[in-house]
Amino acid sequence: MTVFAPDSLALNRKLPLWYQVSQSLRASILGRSPGAPLRLPTEERLAEHYGVSVLTMRQALKELENEGLISRHRRRGTFIEPGARSGAPVRLLGSVDAIVAQQSGEETALLGHGPAPVPGDLAEHFPDLSEAVSYRRLRRDRDSGDPTNWADNLVRPELAARIDPDDLVRWPMTKVLRDTVGVRISRITDTVQARLADPETAGLLDVPLLSPILHYTGVTYDDTGRVVDVARIRYRGDRFSFSVTVEAD
Repeated sequence: MTVFAPDSLALNRKLPLWYQVSQSLRASILGRSPGAPLRLPTEERLAEHYGVSVLTMRQALKELENEGLISRHRRRGTFIEPGARSGAPVRLLGSVDAIVAQQSGEETALLGHGPAPVPGDLAEHFPDLSEAVSYRRLRRDRDSGDPTNWADNLVRPELAARIDPDDLVRWPMTKVLRDTVGVRISRITDTVQARLADPETAGLLDVPLLSPILHYTGVTYDDTGRVVDVARIRYRGDRFSFSVTVEAD
């Protein structure tokens, strides 16, 4: 039987390995192509693929099983749940793959892209630019078709010139910048605020005007310390919550 092939992962030794593996595999599962195999490789093969121990792999798989993304059957193997939904919580633990996983697994429509003035509140992130390239996308739940969030990314023009807009229909901007454009991402600074839906957000997310939303801002830096992308994502308040996991030393 053909098995599902997950993406590769560059491990960060400063973060729990099981968490990084679970989030990378989660992103692969939620971003898989229609008709992709549902059976996962064995624990041993997955551990070899990610370069971790079988015990670490088992812990990562347990996390995905608890989330309802996979089911494990003795003697039969591990399978992706066909009807698995992407989880609601916005969970942050300092991993780029966690950001990729959070933004994967939904149907994405590209609303538009092109040059745009750098807004005053983002000028500090692009001090050498008056204009960048904006990418606007709307995400919907794969099962219900309901809109869940919409994103507006502002990207440096020289990097935008190397982005295929079609890639943004399948993958989050973070993954495209890192894996396709080749940006060496050093960190992402995240801010989440409670806000009220403005007319544009209310219309796109199909919620009442001034209803509560979660407003996420992610500032992505390359390995030289330069800001390469600022993402602003508006999440429906009735579909998402915000949680942070703190790992003890």
